[in-house]
This record gives sequence, structure tokens and C-alpha cells, in this order.
Amino acid sequence: MPRITKKAVAAVAAVALSIGALIKPWEGLSLTSYPDIVGVWTACYGETLGIRPGMKFTKPECEDKLLTRVANDYYRPLTQCIVGFDRKPVEWQAAAISVTYNVGVGTACNSSFARLARAGKIKESCQAMTLFNRAGGKVVRGLVNRRAAEIKLCLRGVA
Repeated sequence: MPRITKKAVAAVAAVALSIGALIKPWEGLSLTSYPDIVGVWTACYGETLGIRPGMKFTKPECEDKLLTRVANDYYRPLTQCIVGFDRKPVEWQAAAISVTYNVGVGTACNSSFARLARAGKIKESCQAMTLFNRAGGKVVRGLVNRRAAEIKLCLRGVA
């Protein structure tokens, strides 16, 4: 039986917390594709990769897609662009994953929240996540509310 490391347990915890507490509640589930508020085709729990008009999914397909994408396309890149990502509070990791799922890896890795995290300023990093409250150049109430939920969770992990 393979040995499970603390690092692996922390990764699973951060991904699960992000998906369960932040991504699913704020993205919602749509089994058919639709254009989001800026016109990007979206389905499942906010999935945009490869989504086209008229696509349909089952809930298990959406669940699998979400877990795979969050672990591989958001968590892993964050561990590369923020040194010590997996050693930061799990609540901070979960919030960072959620923000990144919403804004993209490139934007997140080049953001003030990432820069502050790299400097060890976790509380300030949590607060900087709230800056991502626009879509199409306009402040969106749903994003303001989502960021409020993320910062609330994020700050729970700050001593």
C-alpha cells in the first residue's frame, strides 16, 4: 500500500474544501451549455474549456470534470507559481483555488494576492482576492458576494 504523505493530504483537503465550500455553491450546476454574463460558453460547475452551444452533460460527468480540472489545471499550477503554496493554511489554499478557477491561472499567478502570498503576507493576500469583482469591466454583485465568501474562509486560516 502506498504511503500517503502530509502534502498529499493537504492537497486533497484544499481541493475538496474549495470545490465544496466555494466553487459549487457559487458556480451552480448547469447540465446544458449556456453563455455566461460576458458571453463565454459555460456548462457544469462553471466549466468553459471546450464548451460549445447545445452541449449536454450528466451530473457525474460534471463532477468528474470539476475534480479533474481543479486538481490538475488550478491546484498544480498554483503550487508552481506560489512557492510554498501547499504549506499555507488550507483555508487560504481553498480560497486561492476558487479565485483562480474563476479568473484563470495566468491572472491569478500575476496578481497581488499571489505576490503577497509569496511574501508570506497571508492576511493581506486574502484581502487582495476581493479585487476580482468585475466581469466585462463592470463590478458584478455576484462576484462581490463570492469574494466575500472566499475572504471569510480565507481569514479563518490566518492566525
